[in-house]
Amino acid sequence: MKKMVTIKDIAKMANVSHTTVSRALNNSPLIKEPTKRKILELAEQLKYTPNVNAKSLVMQKSHTIGLFLTSISEGTSSSFLADTIKGVNSVIDQDYNLFIRGIDDYKDFSSINRQRFDGIILMSQSVQDNQFIYHVLQKEIPLVVLNREVEEEQVINILSNDEDGARKAVDYLLDCGHRDIAIIEGTPSFKSTQKRKEGYIKALVERDIPIKGAYSVQGNYDVESGYLAMEQLLELDKPPSAVFSSNDDMAIGAMKAIFAKGLMVPDDISVAGFDDIGFTQYTTPRLTTVKRPVEEISIYGAKKILSLVLGKEEKAEKIFAKTELVIRDSVKKI
Repeated sequence: MKKMVTIKDIAKMANVSHTTVSRALNNSPLIKEPTKRKILELAEQLKYTPNVNAKSLVMQKSHTIGLFLTSISEGTSSSFLADTIKGVNSVIDQDYNLFIRGIDDYKDFSSINRQRFDGIILMSQSVQDNQFIYHVLQKEIPLVVLNREVEEEQVINILSNDEDGARKAVDYLLDCGHRDIAIIEGTPSFKSTQKRKEGYIKALVERDIPIKGAYSVQGNYDVESGYLAMEQLLELDKPPSAVFSSNDDMAIGAMKAIFAKGLMVPDDISVAGFDDIGFTQYTTPRLTTVKRPVEEISIYGAKKILSLVLGKEEKAEKIFAKTELVIRDSVKKI
């Protein structure tokens, strides 16, 4: 008969006390993350099962909600991260620990299981997150996906209509008389980048405005990339009269590049952004932008995951939050 693996077996292999193993398996905050990960990986490799019946195991609670993003360090603006955490944290009460991590921090997902997480909120920015989504679903962990439309029909999916928002911004530039309109695109692998460019293109096509390849410049959702993209546009033989930036951070960088050339916003070049981060109403001039309710989406997602964790029935559905054009001072009528 095959010997059952015990906590003491894991402790011996991990070179720690059996108390440390027990705490790690129960997701104790007293155990450092690297040690906890090592113990959980060993437990999975050894197929360790606590000495309780399966029903009790399923009913065990870690009192931890995971908030995962595609990446915290690459392509995620500080304002986007802050609004996401602020929204979720305002709902997750003191009965739960909030665990925040980027998916790109993981070499594999073996430590993502029901013993560690009662539920997971994914602020998804890329199709590369699909492997993580499939893993969470396979482990039967309650899941809510925010920000990016996903195909899995069994998932609650909450997002803003980025394409429509970008279209509103470009329509406004066209209504103000602009015809030479450029776009500063976001991080190439992010779905939001694609959706916002689609909105930009649709607005121009509907008005029979030619699409100029030179007017599409790549950015990376940060201020520096917006600055560099705008420098590139200013070097064209015919620079645009207006620029739609795929987020506000890049729009701020673009305005700095315009000022550095001795030009003015909006007198020489108009600029519109996307997201409506808190800082945009204090720029000079104040930035015209599309309000994407990241904090509200995060709040709604947190309410949904708590409902699932508490065993309440929630139907899987796609929920679209409306975007809103916020008109300020950075666009000039010509």
